[in-house]
Amino acid sequence: MTSRDALILKNVTFSYDGLTVLEDVNLTVSEGELLCIVGPNGGGKTTLLKLMLGILVPQRGSIQILGTTPERARPRVSYMAQYVHYDPQFPVTVLDIVLMGRLGTGISGFYSKADKRKALEALDEVGLSGADRRLFSLLSGGQKQRVFIARALASQPSLLLLDEPTASVDVAVEAQFFEVLQRLSKTMTILIVSHDLGFVSSIVQSVVCVNRKVVVHPTSELNGTLIRDLYGGDFLMVRHDHRCSEEGHQHG
Repeated sequence: MTSRDALILKNVTFSYDGLTVLEDVNLTVSEGELLCIVGPNGGGKTTLLKLMLGILVPQRGSIQILGTTPERARPRVSYMAQYVHYDPQFPVTVLDIVLMGRLGTGISGFYSKADKRKALEALDEVGLSGADRRLFSLLSGGQKQRVFIARALASQPSLLLLDEPTASVDVAVEAQFFEVLQRLSKTMTILIVSHDLGFVSSIVQSVVCVNRKVVVHPTSELNGTLIRDLYGGDFLMVRHDHRCSEEGHQHG
């Protein structure tokens, strides 16, 4: 990929009913980067993603996604929400779920052979090759998460946005999932919201810290002081048997 910028936010401010959630945000992400977005609940992480998607419009500032506006870039952006609601009794197959990611990519209103090929390729990307005919309801939690990722990949996005994609899976599945993301980052730009800094710091070089303001830090600066400043208190890493170091980087 080239070294062009995948997204640029300049002096972005957004408020809900007069309450400022994000203030004077400046952020540039180059194509091909894999970044993690971290911050406390209510700090503005999901709002930031919705601004990138064009679902929300900032009161001040500008946003450029893949060289154009968020609205125009939307066909090249895939998003996986933190919570995906579905009827567990509905007899839908894995392929049916992934094909939903191809909606809007054609003009006929029906899935083509190319759509099915792309869906199967997406399943292969997440390690679920051969599972296309299985009932979705019979999969494990980790497998379901990978199906949702495959659905996001089926549209062949240039930018992938993931909001807490591992919130409902165990540590082993989470490790496998991050390995998949690391592989996918070779062909697209990925931003992932996650609280699991222990795993995240092993696959990304920088984290986007969001708490009304936005600051980008190299993962080498992640330590007890920075995390305590960001979250307003001690924050447990993925390995819950120890706390972060008390020493290290200070920031205002």
